Amino acid sequence: METKSEFKVKGEELLSKIKELIHQGNVTRIIVKNEEGKIYLEIPVTVGVIGALVVPVLAAVGALAALAANFTIEVVRKD
Repeated sequence: METKSEFKVKGEELLSKIKELIHQGNVTRIIVKNEEGKIYLEIPVTVGVIGALVVPVLAAVGALAALAANFTIEVVRKD
């Protein structure tokens, strides 16, 4: 079963919150939305992402942070 939760963050907090969520371990997907609910980025968090793919993903998140002031992060977790 999956559970969803949402966090509202400012642009400058986006990258640090994404890093924190990736390291929690039970997160399966992270969805970054703007204030209107438009999805900017959907990150499948798997063992592979934590390895070699994490650097480009975090670079993309950093670029997103410059686009808007406020974001909603939707987190999908395994129970």
